[in-house]
Amino acid sequence: MKRFSELVEDCRAEVKEILPWDLSEWFEEGGSPMLLDVREPYEFARMRIAGSLNVPRGILEVACEYGYEDTVPELAAAREREIVVICRSGLRSVLAAHTLQILGYRQVTSLKTGLRGWNDYEQPLVDAAGRPVDADEADEYLSPRLTPEQQRSGES
Repeated sequence: MKRFSELVEDCRAEVKEILPWDLSEWFEEGGSPMLLDVREPYEFARMRIAGSLNVPRGILEVACEYGYEDTVPELAAAREREIVVICRSGLRSVLAAHTLQILGYRQVTSLKTGLRGWNDYEQPLVDAAGRPVDADEADEYLSPRLTPEQQRSGES
């Protein structure tokens, strides 16, 4: 049995990653990859990189194919386009990028460190209305908050 972290590391070995400062530089040089945010809609509504497309990881496979209620035509047509996959920390995005590669997407990259790293690098985030999000507010929201029940207990 694999743990989540092992699954991510297995996929990471097959996925290209980009750091926030490299993505920022790519934009400055005129690059325009599709920004695919695979977080849940409530997370996406709170804050995101401007211009991102939200396709939650839970529906990613059907969103990539025509003929389903969850099809996202822009994504289904993007198999040859440069895509940067984004999540909060850079873990879900690795899994999603790996899935996209399996589905035939050829130019997929995961944003290493996710929105947390993007915010730490002092890059802009916006809310659902397109208003800038304060960096301190983003830092607070993007920081992990584990309950005692979510902590590892005497497991062997």
